[in-house]
Amino acid sequence: MKSMNRNSDDIDWSKATWEGARREQLRRWRRLSLYEKLTAVEEMGDLAEQFANARAKRGLRSIRPN
Repeated sequence: MKSMNRNSDDIDWSKATWEGARREQLRRWRRLSLYEKLTAVEEMGDLAEQFANARAKRGLRSIRPN
């Protein structure tokens, strides 16, 4: 197992805030190709459907917008 001996100067603390994390997510999203973005959106839709089905199996009400 590798040691986690990192100098605090190596850490980009600007990403350790809500706004910094949001900007980093947007930067990473922009780097994706159109195919990768479409695939990601489809996978997110599939995951949302799995969550909805799991809620229905447990008898929980739907949280889908009407």
